[in-house]
Amino acid sequence: MSDDTTSAADEVEVQLDPQALEAVIAAPESRFRHDYLEVRGLRVEFDGFVAVDGVDLTVTQGDLRFLIGPNGAGKTTIVDAITGLARCSGSVRFGGVDLVGRPAHRIVRAGVGRTFQTASVFDELSVLQNLDIAAGSGRRLPTLLRRRSGIPDEVAQALETIGLTALADAPAGVLAHGQKQWLEIGMLLVQDARLLLLDEPVAGMSHAEREQTGQLLRRIGEQRTVVVVEHDMEFLRTFASSVTVLHQGRVLSEGSVAQVQADPSVVEVYLGRGAGARGAAGEVA
Repeated sequence: MSDDTTSAADEVEVQLDPQALEAVIAAPESRFRHDYLEVRGLRVEFDGFVAVDGVDLTVTQGDLRFLIGPNGAGKTTIVDAITGLARCSGSVRFGGVDLVGRPAHRIVRAGVGRTFQTASVFDELSVLQNLDIAAGSGRRLPTLLRRRSGIPDEVAQALETIGLTALADAPAGVLAHGQKQWLEIGMLLVQDARLLLLDEPVAGMSHAEREQTGQLLRRIGEQRTVVVVEHDMEFLRTFASSVTVLHQGRVLSEGSVAQVQADPSVVEVYLGRGAGARGAAGEVA
């Protein structure tokens, strides 16, 4: 990895392309009509410790849902359970398909995609190769191995959408943290995920990048089902359609941002967790 490549990645100004975004996510509305996430009685237990205790959650197309709560509230564990990475009981359905008990790769094929707090990309491969692999997730092995004469349209459009066209041939490992998060979102788009579960997608981003990411998620959420685990309260206030507050593995409160901010139980939980939590409570309340 050369210093020149690293410098180039640092100097590229990341910009979302709204026209390219429309091309990537445009699809007949009827295709998403029955897509919604329905969680009932979700329970996750680790060696006798109940991490998620009977959570009910419904998220529909057009509802940009944020999950918040103190550390250890069960936010990421719920995402792990939905995506097959944590054993659970209860019911999780998306698009009429029951996901509980399915292996993770079959859940992906059911249209469910996620990002992690630490971006999960192939650092040694180029940005373009990362997107091409994601776009080929549904192709058979012989097709994947066949030499391709050009860049598939959906990959080219995704590159423009996430603002990384100038870095298409750069190793993903040289990208800034925020750029890696955008690459992951692009990978979900090209693999045609209809439910996106995003774990702290704006962590480490500048204010301008957070604003553009919020606009991206808002537009994606008009058709697809989007759930965001987040700690950035300014980002939440600006872009959340609705909020679910978790505490000790249970749903504490749910509603609009204003409703959650005004809920005494939410204020009490944050105020009762020491000086650091009082700062968080000031952001929530």
